[in-house]
Amino acid sequence: MEQLFVTASLWLTLAVLSALVAYHIRISIALVEICVGVVIAAVLAWCGSADLLGANQEWVRFLAATGAVFLTFLAGAELDPDVLRAKLTEVTVVGMVSFAAPFLGCAAVAYYLLGWSAQASWLCGVALSTTSMAVVYAVMLDTGLNKTDFGKGVLGACFITDLGTVIALGLLFSPFTYKTIVFILATAVVLGTLPKVTHWITRVYAHRTAAIRTKWIMLVLFGLGALALWSGSEAVLPAYLAGMVLAGSAAKDAQWIRRLRTLTVGFLTPFYFLRAGTLVSLPALWAAPLVFVALLVGKVIAKIFGLYPVVAVFRQDRSERWYYTLMMSTGLTFGTIASLFGLSHGIVTQEQYSFLVAAVIASAVIPTVIAGAWFLPRHLLPEADRHQHAKPRLNGLSEEG
Repeated sequence: MEQLFVTASLWLTLAVLSALVAYHIRISIALVEICVGVVIAAVLAWCGSADLLGANQEWVRFLAATGAVFLTFLAGAELDPDVLRAKLTEVTVVGMVSFAAPFLGCAAVAYYLLGWSAQASWLCGVALSTTSMAVVYAVMLDTGLNKTDFGKGVLGACFITDLGTVIALGLLFSPFTYKTIVFILATAVVLGTLPKVTHWITRVYAHRTAAIRTKWIMLVLFGLGALALWSGSEAVLPAYLAGMVLAGSAAKDAQWIRRLRTLTVGFLTPFYFLRAGTLVSLPALWAAPLVFVALLVGKVIAKIFGLYPVVAVFRQDRSERWYYTLMMSTGLTFGTIASLFGLSHGIVTQEQYSFLVAAVIASAVIPTVIAGAWFLPRHLLPEADRHQHAKPRLNGLSEEG
């Protein structure tokens, strides 16, 4: 037990350090945590203490996965059903293009340029087609754009993109079995009754029983997550759907969502983002950097050339178009999940896995930094958040906006 507390202390030390760095350089804490994870993993490997953090211990992996699930749920809960209905065409078109362009482009890069096998190339296309809901939502929280119609539209498009990724991964590599049918039917029943049951629990027991709503939501998320993993899907997908279903009731109780967000961002997500950084093998990248560059450039270019003309149809302001496009170019959650799926099923090698994960994580960092530094649509920010982002900093240097 003592060792568990020591290990947890090390992770939270890195989380606090990341928060301090993020505050001073004005970059999303999620991105700082990823970078800190990369650096600390490289330093520990150089010192011969690669296992000091215990990144592959079951309880660390569980906390990291829980962080991704809860953050995805909160992202879904931020969506305004009325906004989504009004933006249905925009969200659907942008989301589908955001998936299809890098899926086909990166698969072609892997097959024709890098000489990977057909299966490995398709897996590459799936892994690099994603948009990271976790990163996008974390950045939206930092900027305050999660409160705007613009930010809610971006989050909605993220869901469509990741839904395409999950469907492609299942159709290409996972057989459609009775487990899939059970998962779909059970999820439909749970989500269909979730608003009424949650409303009843809130009306009868809320403010009388200690945090019963949080316990209830945790039960639902863990239950649906277990069912999703059993069926061959991923736990974050039903979590996002559950958030969307409860978005209306969540909007009526901001205090409850704020408490759940504190638990998620304050404790769980540092394990997820820091651990994501530790998955990158710098020696593998140094041995063949052009492979990493080809995958990263392939993803970002495919996203930009596919998305920018489409986003321009719905957004007239230049900063909004570029910010929207660059945020949709990020990747992390489903990208690392798909890469790990490929490794565990023998579709990609350990070396190919390292390149994929590195490209996925770099795509979470680079487009987001560029978007925040040069294209943040400050005119859309809520009044309370404008002053904070009036003079953004990059690499510790103040830059006039």
